[in-house]
Amino acid sequence: MGPVLERARQVLRDSFGFEDFLNGQEQIIASILSGRDGLAVMPTGGGKSLCYQIPALVKDGVTLVVSPLIALMKDQVDALVGKGVKAAVVNSTQSWDEQREILDAVAAGEIKLLYVAPERFRAGSFLSAVSRVEIGLLAIDEAHCLSQWGHDFRPDYMRLGRARQELGNPQCVAFTATATPVVRQDILQVLGLSEPFEVVTGFGRPNLSFNITAAAKKAEKLNRLRDIIAEHRTGIVYCATRKKVDEVGEILASWGVKVAVYHGGMTDEERSRVQDQFITKKKDVAVATNAFGMGIDRSDVRFVAHYEVPGSVEAFYQEAGRAGRDGEAAWCELLWSFADTRTQEFFIEGVNPGPGVVRDLYDWLKATADGNGEVHRSLDEMRDEVGVKNGMAVGSALSILVRSGYLERFDVPGQRVRGSRLLKADAPLQLDEQSMEEKERRDREKLSSMISLCEATECRQEWIMRYFGEDAEECGNCDVCRNEQGGEKRDLTESELLIIRKALSGVARMSERRGRQWVPRFGRGRIIQMLTGSRSQEILNAGLHQLTTYGLLKDQGAAFLNELFPAMADAGLVATVRRDDYPLLTLTVRGNEVMQGRKKCRMRWPAPKSTAGTVAAGPFDSRLYTKLSDLRLEIAKEQGGPVYLVFGNRALEEMARIRPRTSEELLSINGVGPAKIEQFGARFLKAIREGA
Repeated sequence: MGPVLERARQVLRDSFGFEDFLNGQEQIIASILSGRDGLAVMPTGGGKSLCYQIPALVKDGVTLVVSPLIALMKDQVDALVGKGVKAAVVNSTQSWDEQREILDAVAAGEIKLLYVAPERFRAGSFLSAVSRVEIGLLAIDEAHCLSQWGHDFRPDYMRLGRARQELGNPQCVAFTATATPVVRQDILQVLGLSEPFEVVTGFGRPNLSFNITAAAKKAEKLNRLRDIIAEHRTGIVYCATRKKVDEVGEILASWGVKVAVYHGGMTDEERSRVQDQFITKKKDVAVATNAFGMGIDRSDVRFVAHYEVPGSVEAFYQEAGRAGRDGEAAWCELLWSFADTRTQEFFIEGVNPGPGVVRDLYDWLKATADGNGEVHRSLDEMRDEVGVKNGMAVGSALSILVRSGYLERFDVPGQRVRGSRLLKADAPLQLDEQSMEEKERRDREKLSSMISLCEATECRQEWIMRYFGEDAEECGNCDVCRNEQGGEKRDLTESELLIIRKALSGVARMSERRGRQWVPRFGRGRIIQMLTGSRSQEILNAGLHQLTTYGLLKDQGAAFLNELFPAMADAGLVATVRRDDYPLLTLTVRGNEVMQGRKKCRMRWPAPKSTAGTVAAGPFDSRLYTKLSDLRLEIAKEQGGPVYLVFGNRALEEMARIRPRTSEELLSINGVGPAKIEQFGARFLKAIREGA
């Protein structure tokens, strides 16, 4: 492996102009060059493309790269050709003669990297052409698209496992920036990878500042957007719909911003032109739907703003990750309004049509088909004929019928609509209804997680890392960290852990258990009433006073529990699920494990209201505050970190009022925990005694 990897290093230097590999690249490239299948999860800007481009130039044969966007493929091919690499792309904008010319060049060994969209594998002629070529590597980019549990599932990606078999099972490596453990497992299974390596280089983006700003009204969003653009200048504004893209784009243009708009309603040529304008820096700001930015090679994107809430944490993180690809500081901000979740609910209904809609559409297709079993109607016509309210549901239902083998879709010569051909009209329609229901449940769960992130008072980056299954420290750079909300996260004492388990038991008793899932039935307020032994009519009429957990935390009081439950949510023990705009509280998998004593947890423990009162607060001592600030700066310099990692401003202000004399008194101050007392407590107590 030594000489082969050294050859890869030489290609890195000579063809791409880099002196050394980034984090994870060498490990992934070495695994590929050893001939293994695999999966690589790397953050946006982490250098995924080089992980298959370099092996392509070292290995024999052609590397077939599957990518979802024409513009993305064009950008990468143009960049490679500019570096002297023999690369090409085959896509739907080319005539068959143009495609044949490229495929002939591939067969002649004149092309090392061939980029194709997953839709190419629909065509038997394409599969036949490439099957005669030595394929050294099949690289699947944006691989999360092939998992129906992923945030951007695309049915055409589902064919790739079967297509790989038809190509003789060449070595295959999948790449993505965002994939939960469930999605990663799905990718490995669908592609049928053999003894694959799996490299996850980490999801953290320490150069990004994540911020969520409440903005319920249009004026609030636009005012905040104007400030973001004025401060950061170059960036991307993501909107949920084409209509909103056009609206926001017009407003930005009226402000004098050099703006480009991008969405699926534009032609391929228009989208390619807009992308080129942004990449070549002719435009400062792009307003776009979520497809824009995949693979965008513009390093100076200083901000990404979400005008509306995305449908999942994966989508939010991937889109936000298009900022700061040069490693310099960048700003990511979501303008949060719960009303915007209705748009995402509409999308969820559209991509999950339900068995009834699929059956109605299939019956209509059978009744409408001509003698060849074909139907040439647009999606809108089908929607009106079948009587489906959500037009997206028609396309989704067609995809389900295609994947189930009952239908195939094809291009109709001379027409803009795609045709539908029945494959087994005489066979009864059998649907995997359980799988369909599970997909909708997971899609709604993803939106619920996104809402939880928006409403959390925990470090944004830490919350996101935990969502992806990684442990992380507070970033110190997001809106929550800067606002210094809450105290320090720490291990709980046994007595505190017992309180947590009792609280979680209360949540469980007021939920319904279905298999491994907890289905919520009540909101936080009602659960706290039950735990504190309330005799209200709502509790008595619902029979909640008969639960074994009734009054279990009566001694703690409702005020304390109202602080404890948000802290438990931040720790990932409970989550809010909305039903008909009403927030219900449910137990998470992590919370269930803590409740049953299988796991412990770290979290911010709310200070009892009586604690602060044990030390009398006096007037603010500005001289003492200055002395403590100087000490904080001195310690920060010693440790080589920012001052807020020592103590926040609010903690210093309380010290300057309360003037604690002992470690116990110091612990009563917000933002001061046992770990910090152990590290800095003696020095601060000494400064307070000397300054009093």
